[in-house]
Amino acid sequence: MSTVSRSSLPGLRRSLRALFLAAAIAAGAGCATRPVNPPIDHAEPAQGYSFAARDGGRRPLDLVVLAFSGGGTRAAAFSYGALETLRATPRPTSPAGPAASLLDAVSVITGVSGGSFTALAYALYGERLFGEYERRFLERDVEAELILRLFQPGYWGALSSTAWGRSELAADYYDEILFDGATFADLVKRPGPMVVAAATEITTGARFYFTQSMFDVLCSDLSSVRLSRAAASSSAVPVVLSPVTFNNYGGRCDIALPQWMGSGTPEDAGASRAAARAQRERQNLLAYRDAAQRPYLHLVDGGVSDNLATREVQAILDEIEARSIAGLPTGFEGTRSIAIVIVNAMPTPKLLWDQNESAPGSLEVLLQATGVPIDFYSYESIDQLRDTAARWRAAKAMRASGALPEGAAFRAERRMPDIDLHVIEIAFDQLADAGERDYLRQLPTSFALPPEAVARLRRAAGVLLRQSADFQAYLRYLQAGAPAR
Repeated sequence: MSTVSRSSLPGLRRSLRALFLAAAIAAGAGCATRPVNPPIDHAEPAQGYSFAARDGGRRPLDLVVLAFSGGGTRAAAFSYGALETLRATPRPTSPAGPAASLLDAVSVITGVSGGSFTALAYALYGERLFGEYERRFLERDVEAELILRLFQPGYWGALSSTAWGRSELAADYYDEILFDGATFADLVKRPGPMVVAAATEITTGARFYFTQSMFDVLCSDLSSVRLSRAAASSSAVPVVLSPVTFNNYGGRCDIALPQWMGSGTPEDAGASRAAARAQRERQNLLAYRDAAQRPYLHLVDGGVSDNLATREVQAILDEIEARSIAGLPTGFEGTRSIAIVIVNAMPTPKLLWDQNESAPGSLEVLLQATGVPIDFYSYESIDQLRDTAARWRAAKAMRASGALPEGAAFRAERRMPDIDLHVIEIAFDQLADAGERDYLRQLPTSFALPPEAVARLRRAAGVLLRQSADFQAYLRYLQAGAPAR
């Protein structure tokens, strides 16, 4: 594909975007077909790209989770800067044994939209990513190069098809520049953290995750799905990009559900708010088992349902808590701590609408009306994680002090997980430098940023992690080692 000079783009970008949308709306029926995810007859939890299969299902003593938010190249560069900083941070000696860096201790990375590109690319390339990512993705004008593909006659027939949307074109492009045709089968063979890319199932608004556990519910095999299609699904901005379609075969395969999922709320679990949330999560999954009514799933940008990529983390914590209170195995019996590092690239653009008599246009209002609830829920998601950490910490302190009285009213507190939970967030508004803070908060949500912006985003992630009181407290926690039990 021919390259595009950056200097030729500013005058064309708006008209090209309009042409992109017009071509999408005007497209008629064509003959191109989308990739089809294959069915399976039996779901085996310990196989494929899943938590149960990763490292034999064993959990480390100190579990580190990274959550990469959405936000186009802004989020991709910011999360990449976090990876670089963790890579340069020696891991304190701990009972789990030394590691070269704190990045080596990361077990899970969740990513949505722009953040999913960094997460998936790191899962695929590991250390090699640090010599290639800027050139191959961050410093490219991905947006303009995608738009200009509309002018290439070879794509016109496919783009006119109802079975091959704009996001399939984007997925092919992401393969060319970043993923090299890799599938989730390639990630199974790779060491390193489990990466969970998230999208949104547009019919119900439910979150959708690219793990074999999720595909087991669909009675489908994730291994042949290309990483580029997962990234395209996670970043398929509604209207601008088309949904990415997957087949649902739910109900046709032999799948064993965990013990307490199929029998209602377990004894004592109702005492916890987490149990109710965990049950809702499971009920949402069970709805996919009716493939006769829901033979297809249409996925769009994961930021629509979870722009911080933290809700799956919260769902796992909820299940740990619910199972612990119910006296059931959690799968985390050997874990003493879980650290969640949230890399939040949410912007704060200056709208200035209230300084003009003329009202904003319809498109501007639509975008703002969509973004406001997403941003609001992002703050609420972080609060919920911190509430969980505080609840577990308080219960642990009460048990240690012997202050918990006997009786059914305190049964839940006595059975709360004995895990130290650390919640660490870095975000632009934490920067002390007002000029740098305002610059980064005004960067657009697009897949086109100048090299200077990419460099400043990467640098800001390092500054914020190093100055974070929560991050420094976690390093001291690791340095102190495991307390006597």
